[in-house]
Amino acid sequence: MSSEITFIKDGNIASPKGFLAGASYAGIKTYSPDKLDLGILYSEKQCSSAGVFTTNKVKSPSVLLTQQHLSVQKLQAVVVTSGIANACVGKQGMTDAIEMVSLASQHVGLNEKEMAICTTGLIGVELPMALLRSTIPTIELSYSGGTPFAKSILTTDVGPKEAALTMEIDGTVITIGGTIKGAGMIHPDMATMLCFLTTDANIPQAILQPCLKEVIDETLNCITVDGDTSTNDTVLLLANGASDGTPIVAGSTELDTFKQGLTKLCSYLGEELIKTSEGAQKLIKVNVVGAASLSDARSAAKTIAGSSLVKTAIHGNDPNWGRILAALGRSNATVDENEVAININEVCVFEKGLPVPFFKEAVIKAMNNVEVLLTVQLNQGNASATALGCDLTEEYVVINSAYST
Repeated sequence: MSSEITFIKDGNIASPKGFLAGASYAGIKTYSPDKLDLGILYSEKQCSSAGVFTTNKVKSPSVLLTQQHLSVQKLQAVVVTSGIANACVGKQGMTDAIEMVSLASQHVGLNEKEMAICTTGLIGVELPMALLRSTIPTIELSYSGGTPFAKSILTTDVGPKEAALTMEIDGTVITIGGTIKGAGMIHPDMATMLCFLTTDANIPQAILQPCLKEVIDETLNCITVDGDTSTNDTVLLLANGASDGTPIVAGSTELDTFKQGLTKLCSYLGEELIKTSEGAQKLIKVNVVGAASLSDARSAAKTIAGSSLVKTAIHGNDPNWGRILAALGRSNATVDENEVAININEVCVFEKGLPVPFFKEAVIKAMNNVEVLLTVQLNQGNASATALGCDLTEEYVVINSAYST
């Protein structure tokens, strides 16, 4: 039997049993009293491990090394640094990634292949290894280290995004925790920003990877900020089985319940990321219904949510449904404009190939909220999907016009 899925107050990456975390300031980012830029996540037990990574053809050596370790060994820890991406620096990038993993592994007493590495920040700059050599040994791990770890992965984020939830599976209470970073360069495809997920569920590695991919496709792969995919995008899920529950098996109701919990957590983290992305003032939620297939629904929703013209219209409270229809038409979905209906905040503005008269001032007023809902009915089938995006603001342009200066 399964119970209600419940969020934990102040839950974080270290909320599941057997997980510890810690962070420190190495000096990679500009100093401020509460700033952290180096962290370690650690499990007391070896974990079933799964990962989803960037599909960008330009990949950081940190991504490549983590993929190598994940392919041959169950993971038990992750070392993370923020401020420098460790991408596009030649052979030195892999040399530094290997050394960083070695230093962190020695510090926590693990085999190097049990350690993953993630780096995020400015591309084309080498990691400051002298700073990392002196700081990694100072990181103190604790059961209360989840929030410091969440702070250590931030770049232009306005603050940490973290959560945890519990559920009962076959008589055992299990916990899933997570944290995510990302504020720009977010338009993932088979990946997302940096996201770390932990659970004390007893779930074999063979079913953990397809489970993670299915959930990410439905949640974090359906968000967009600016249409760009990073060189470092990574999602890692570690399951240490510390709840001592019965192993979850493929095709079971217990696995379905676990997926529901993981989906709920990832959906929450994804929405928090969009709400606090670079310059964002509004959350755009695009619901596509009546699509011919799930892939059609997702393509349509993501294309609309990612359209710069749609994003600017939302920012200016402009009910310009033509931009929504134009974005829909260039998606990969099967579309017949004579069958399409478009609603802005539940007001129908276009239907069956024709504009629908509406009270413009009322729609403009309704759009002047922190969340705007766009619903698109395709009338081609029964599939549906939701994508999240944000408005495109002047502040976003300012932030990204001087990122490296």
